[in-house]
Amino acid sequence: MGSVEPYSTAAGRRYRVRWRTPDHKSRQKRGFERKVDAERYLRSVEGAIDRGEYVDPTDSRSTIASLGASWLAGREHVMKPSSYRPLESAWRVHVEPHWGGREVGGIRTSEVQAWVGDLARPNPKAASATSILRAYGVLAGILDDAVRDRRLTANPARGITLPRKSPKPKPYLTHAQVEQLALASAYPTLVRFLAYTGLRWGEATGLRLRNVDTLRRRVHVEENAVMVGAVIEVGTPKSHASRSVPFPQFLALEIGRLCEGKARDGLLFGDGHTHMRLPNSRDGWFAAAVKRAQSSDPAMPRVTPHDLRHTAASLAVSSGANVKAVQRMLGHASAAMTLDVYSDLFDDDLDAVAGALDAARSAASVANPWPNAAVVE
Repeated sequence: MGSVEPYSTAAGRRYRVRWRTPDHKSRQKRGFERKVDAERYLRSVEGAIDRGEYVDPTDSRSTIASLGASWLAGREHVMKPSSYRPLESAWRVHVEPHWGGREVGGIRTSEVQAWVGDLARPNPKAASATSILRAYGVLAGILDDAVRDRRLTANPARGITLPRKSPKPKPYLTHAQVEQLALASAYPTLVRFLAYTGLRWGEATGLRLRNVDTLRRRVHVEENAVMVGAVIEVGTPKSHASRSVPFPQFLALEIGRLCEGKARDGLLFGDGHTHMRLPNSRDGWFAAAVKRAQSSDPAMPRVTPHDLRHTAASLAVSSGANVKAVQRMLGHASAAMTLDVYSDLFDDDLDAVAGALDAARSAASVANPWPNAAVVE
């Protein structure tokens, strides 16, 4: 049980609340001007202890800087380098400079909302919605851990209004445009391969000869070579799961030529020993190929190597592939995810559903309820 005790100060009588924490440590809070306020505070403390919701005021004085360092350290070795690096950057650029010196117990929801609003406010240095959401996620994650560690009773970062990411329209190339781009590039087979398999750049450049089955025309994706900063990090695919992806017959001969003179563990693309680096988006060989293709075809959209993944999905759907096949080809976690990402490619399927329902109704000989109604074109 706790107690309320009076004591004297130059300003008059004050009251002190004493209590013991669940781990039997002595704590006190001073400065209450009225005994009733001190008693009310003691009741709230004892109630929190009884409910298992007690937060030690000493723990709530931990700073975001100290908790953030351990939060990042706990993720560094369990996340892919390509996923960890953006978190570390968001912490260093946005979170630590603003919140590092703050005690977790003193952060208010309104302050977090104001911070997000400042980041989103239009100005030459405004952060993108993606950057804002990532920075917010870091702060909210640190405070979530503080709640679980009983430094806070609730996370003040949760429940605020966040900016929404506006999806950019995906550029889709036609078969003819893929060929134009391939012929204009320094690596035509790689361009065709990306556009017809949907592999990510790191998955394609991480393929080894042992991953290629020329008889079944399949590649087995089990490595992902991602450039993190200036270093290429080799790990598992994005979903951590390997998958088998088919390639069309016309690519078989080209892939066979790439295999010539290389060891079984050699890399399919490039010299067989060194992973190809993602070309510079402004003046790399891929950007130069796009410019050359656009000079001969003004309808050619500006694309990146990753956009060829969208083209692969588009060409697969237009050839009659169903959503499950596209999901497996792209390595999505579920068909629902594929539909979310490429819902625009399945509009024709919705039209087909309406047509099929109309045909089925007619076949059932259901009478037209409005035989004299005019048809609206």
